[in-house]
Amino acid sequence: MNKIRMGMVGGGQGAFIGAVHRMAAFLDGNIELVCGAFSSNAERSQQSGADLNIAQQRCYASYQEMFEQEAALPAEQRMEFVAIVTPNYLHFPVAKMAIEYGFHVLSDKPATIDLAEALALQSLLEQHNTLYGLTHTYNGYPMVKQAKHLVASGELGNVIKIVVEYSQGWLASKDDETSKQASWRLDPKKSGISCCMGDIGVHAANLAEYVSALTITQLCADLETTVADRQLDDDGTVLLRFSNGAKGVLLASQVSIGEENNLRLRIYGDKKSLEWWQMEPNTLWLKSADQPTQMLRAGVGEMCDQALNAMRTPAGHPEGYLEAFANVYQNFVGQVRAFQRGEDASNETHDVPGITEAVRGMAFIENTVRASQSDMKWHQLSCATE
Repeated sequence: MNKIRMGMVGGGQGAFIGAVHRMAAFLDGNIELVCGAFSSNAERSQQSGADLNIAQQRCYASYQEMFEQEAALPAEQRMEFVAIVTPNYLHFPVAKMAIEYGFHVLSDKPATIDLAEALALQSLLEQHNTLYGLTHTYNGYPMVKQAKHLVASGELGNVIKIVVEYSQGWLASKDDETSKQASWRLDPKKSGISCCMGDIGVHAANLAEYVSALTITQLCADLETTVADRQLDDDGTVLLRFSNGAKGVLLASQVSIGEENNLRLRIYGDKKSLEWWQMEPNTLWLKSADQPTQMLRAGVGEMCDQALNAMRTPAGHPEGYLEAFANVYQNFVGQVRAFQRGEDASNETHDVPGITEAVRGMAFIENTVRASQSDMKWHQLSCATE
């Protein structure tokens, strides 16, 4: 089969996440980067494209120019989807124009800068025959998929409590604000109304909903700005209530000194519980009250189909973040190929986070910030704007 042709907006020289997206996209050999608007600076976009061996005429000065000129190319040459790897405030306008020009979209999260834009994006997708995916990377780990399978199969019984934590320490000091990655995340005009919850808290919320197959219905939030003169939160604790009545706690922090990307999920049922930790991603713990705790390892013993499909190496060979990221791209490729064949190309069938997760993510961010600013304890998680 021919490779799927990808364009990219953002991700030029000095950008962290753009390089990660490209490595993930290329891992399985099914995607080819053919064009890009890699920077808002035309010269830097050209230089970035040259570094990536992209033809000069397909290194564009703006995303607007890219969509217009790519759409004019013959169908067998033009890009088929665009990866959006810009700061948050550009996600919506880039995705909107891509969809209007008939290109599929795979966007970094959060989907937009606010909930209103996410709902507008949802409406736009209902009017156009294009695909939309969101890179909630952590869903791509094999043992996360196995955890989801165990919950769905009833191994844990009825879920009664969920605890999810995502702790980092990279913004613990005022001096940490000087990097390119920090500066835009702490700027409300580019990041939105939240830094910590918008950057990593939304990942934690999505992971809890993905594995449990439950939705957050209510929350009580306490967000904090711990470093002087910051405009946005850098730490937070959120109490959760889920659609089946289960209770939960979500901890997110970017000022926990010494932490790297400490993402941990625990789900407690009335029969058993499970625990997964990103720092040891090939391991899933299954615990019960009257049996020895089981350590499940990727590739060892029976695994569900989705977990098996997410593994690339034999048991005993560690796989990590890039492979999990690549699984999102690989599933999206399968979705695009199904679309081209006229088959079922739904996000659910292909296990790709989509517009539903995009809207829920933005709703989580906005509802959490609003709840933290309120004296009222519990708030409904609403996916509608006020």
